[in-house]
Amino acid sequence: MANHSLSMKKLHNLIVYIVAGKSKRFIAGALQVSRHTIDNYLSNLKAEIGEDLSPLLSWDEESLNRLVSPQKAPNTKQTLELLFPDYEKELSKVGMTLMILWGRYCLVTSNAVTYSRFCHYFRQWQASQKVSMHLEHKAGDKLFIDFAGKKLFLTDAQTGEITWVEIFLAVLGCSQLTYCQAVYSQKKADFLLALANSLTFFGGVPQAIVPDNLKSAVTKTHPYEPDLNESIEDFASHYQTVIYPARSRKPKDKALVERTVGILYSRVYAMLEGQVFFSLGSLNEAIFQKVNDHNLKPFQGREDSRQSRFDDLERSTLIPLPTTRYELKHFKTAKVQQNCHVILGEDKHYYSVPFRHVGKYVKVCYTAENVEIYFEYKRIAIHARFRAKHQYTTLKEHLPEKHQWIMNWSSEFFTEQAQKVGENTLKAIEQLLCTRKYPEQAYKSCAGILALVKKKEIGKVRLEAACERALLHDFLSLKLILNILDRDLDRIIFQEEPIKDNIIPFHPNIRGAKNYQ
Repeated sequence: MANHSLSMKKLHNLIVYIVAGKSKRFIAGALQVSRHTIDNYLSNLKAEIGEDLSPLLSWDEESLNRLVSPQKAPNTKQTLELLFPDYEKELSKVGMTLMILWGRYCLVTSNAVTYSRFCHYFRQWQASQKVSMHLEHKAGDKLFIDFAGKKLFLTDAQTGEITWVEIFLAVLGCSQLTYCQAVYSQKKADFLLALANSLTFFGGVPQAIVPDNLKSAVTKTHPYEPDLNESIEDFASHYQTVIYPARSRKPKDKALVERTVGILYSRVYAMLEGQVFFSLGSLNEAIFQKVNDHNLKPFQGREDSRQSRFDDLERSTLIPLPTTRYELKHFKTAKVQQNCHVILGEDKHYYSVPFRHVGKYVKVCYTAENVEIYFEYKRIAIHARFRAKHQYTTLKEHLPEKHQWIMNWSSEFFTEQAQKVGENTLKAIEQLLCTRKYPEQAYKSCAGILALVKKKEIGKVRLEAACERALLHDFLSLKLILNILDRDLDRIIFQEEPIKDNIIPFHPNIRGAKNYQ
């Protein structure tokens, strides 16, 4: 649809910004795409539904995915700019010229630009590398986050062993209000917990969050559009903001937080030197106090502080926090097995999926409590999470009809089905269930007897008659009933003969009880 394919989350954010009246320049920066891409998407969306895009805000990802059909097309200038850093190094070699580099470029590129255009793009890129500018941060616009280079440590009260911990920082662009917290690691769970805590501290959400290219947020670095992991994108969607990573090895992109780190080394680290902390909670309590002093301290040469500037300018511009706190989600891709289940590798537990998706690849999204399964942006199953290894969590409606019948098997199920046929069939089923040590041993026999009702040549009437005759025998079984039906014995009218008392006649040679006294 456009020269640059947008994910469904970015497309949704694009629509949010357009409806909110944001400029295309702002949107291009927030989504890390060109304005040409935005124009293409807008023109196609408006061609589909009209000028008013607000109805799209209520659309889910599956519907948006059907509406658009992204097709990637290379951006020549951006492609060249990825090559220019290496080309600049090559030019430092003796005898190397732009003409030679352009020749190499043409050999590996089918739609190469002309030499004059190649030189023009190269000069433009060189000029851009030397430009520096002062950025005025708008209120509520960006939150810069990073981990400090230096760590603090905890001490084990029993052994004296030291555990090093990471220090997370978050700084609002306009007011420079700062949040700082110690966490055990830079891993995804600790990182998103600290980030959520920072938003709670600020009491709102900025338009964009600017992280470094840390692994907890970025899966693949890129100067223009790095690949974010799904957890950080889901976090941004929950808080209705966007993630705007800084470029790799470009400290000026996040100069504010880099400068704050240096300040906190003297205002927090130095002040805590010599103190011993036995728990993360006690360390964070001390950090919060020092950072609070930092926020209340007036700027150098000014009367206002970070806190007062935040209260006056930035607090009211933040997006309100959602009603629920973010819960960390994990995402995995899995193939639906032939038994209509997918495995969650972390727990080695199996969860059912509708049988029509057998053999397909689905996305498994799970939290501490729930497991959700998606196919093409549509949720097809949801389960409570269980951590029992090698066990199955199955919803009956996910299985084929034949398998659902088997899942229903129980003593109550078979007696209920037998009642629908007749009294004799019910007695036969009850006798089968009672004569086995374990009722499960009789389930197949019960299923076989009840299945005879569906046969045209038998039906309910003949089965009732066959069961009536079979009940006269000492041992009732499916084979006995089939034998009665095969020999048409159920069609013969019979009566039970009265039991005769066998009375021994009197005879003089027979001795009575008196002879044994």
